Amino acid sequence: MAANVQDVVMLVGDSLTQRGWEHGGFAQLLAEAYIRKLDVINRGLGGYQTDWAIPICEQIFAKQHEQHHVPQVKLLTIWYGANDAASAPNPQHVPIDRYKANLSHIINMVKSPTSAYYSPETRIILITPPPVNTKQWVGTPRVFETTRSYAEAVKEVGEKDNVPVADVWTKIFDAAGRSEEACEKYLNDGLHLTSDGYNIVFHAIMDIVARVYPELDPTWEAHGRMQTVFTLWDQVNVQNPRPSLMKRKVQL
Repeated sequence: MAANVQDVVMLVGDSLTQRGWEHGGFAQLLAEAYIRKLDVINRGLGGYQTDWAIPICEQIFAKQHEQHHVPQVKLLTIWYGANDAASAPNPQHVPIDRYKANLSHIINMVKSPTSAYYSPETRIILITPPPVNTKQWVGTPRVFETTRSYAEAVKEVGEKDNVPVADVWTKIFDAAGRSEEACEKYLNDGLHLTSDGYNIVFHAIMDIVARVYPELDPTWEAHGRMQTVFTLWDQVNVQNPRPSLMKRKVQL
């Protein structure tokens, strides 16, 4: 048996994305926000960085000739950098210039008409890595200021490639009173997020959706946009239910 699924929100990234299904995680919050409208697919892979992300994306993004037969990705979040910013010679480390080039490569896989994966319907949001609390973190070496520079690099890529950026580095650092130690409220081990941290990420994404991609705002059903895939129960034609129970597509 195979299942027909709805169009989707796809999340690609490292462990910050993979853990998004944890209690209070941003993937869980997005799934709740888009319930009955879009499915949320989590393709976060713990420990990965952008060098490794590109061959993964080549396998998880549908090519143009395949897109008519599979659910459409309406919203794509790209969230790498926490591992790229690891100190050399750690194998997770990616130099910042190559990191920016890699992010642009992933974006252009979707946005460039010459790409095999071109998908003009897909809206993209970049997410910066959050701050690292070196007072908490006991894993592979991380440097606070280095992570800040990688967060700034994401904003540079967003401006260059015309993609909105959820600057969660700044939002979390500001929420912590601009104190590395106070980031403990938002980082459960100095690198990965608590539910409070994920709540900031979720609201940063939804703020961009409301401002930049209002057609994907799940709270807005005007003009038939972002309607539920299957009609609400009180709109079912009781005398002849089958036609009113047909699957509907999100219109952009």
